[in-house]
Amino acid sequence: MRLLLIEDSVSLRRTLSLGLEKLGYMIDATGDGAEGLSMALLGDYELIILDLMLPEMDGMSILKALRKSQKDTRVLILSAKAEHEDKVGGLLAGADDYLSKPFSFDELHARLINLMRRGKAIQADDKIQVGDFELDIHSKSFCYQGQNVDLTPNEYRILECLFLNKTRVVTSEKMSEYIAGHYDFVSKNAIEAHLSSARKKVRTLGADLPVRNKRGFGYIVTEN
Repeated sequence: MRLLLIEDSVSLRRTLSLGLEKLGYMIDATGDGAEGLSMALLGDYELIILDLMLPEMDGMSILKALRKSQKDTRVLILSAKAEHEDKVGGLLAGADDYLSKPFSFDELHARLINLMRRGKAIQADDKIQVGDFELDIHSKSFCYQGQNVDLTPNEYRILECLFLNKTRVVTSEKMSEYIAGHYDFVSKNAIEAHLSSARKKVRTLGADLPVRNKRGFGYIVTEN
């Protein structure tokens, strides 16, 4: 199990690295925010432990950049910022868990185990089928009867958000947050334009995209 630790405290970084390595984890570690983002984007990690207050680039900026790049590696924030609004902001920005300093190593390890369990549950169901359409979360692909539909990143993210919530109405606001993160915004018109483009691509294969607009509410994926 390979983890990335981005923590600027030399002593804490060393302590956590040694402790986790003794438990069998492979640890890459850095105390520099910009270097941490580069490692996170280029490396293949099961989980990232991320401090918020970092030199060169802060943890929230790293998290935001990861989610905008469609990197879905699970992130545990580890921070001295323990206020309610800090935790809520971190989770809404795309973190999977938030642990305030000071903390016990046992609690950190328990949270890592829990996050990895959740990750395995998602991986076990990473292909979502709706009629003759299949969306593969792992490969970021979308197919109709086995034929690949060449989508842009935003078109794919919109369909991923809808397919993950199939049979449920998804608002434009929720899709905007899913595409761009908590601190950016994608307009309803832009979302409709992306969906219109995806529909045209699907029609070239002789099919209709299984997405309906429930006016005044949002969008929904239907089997029919």
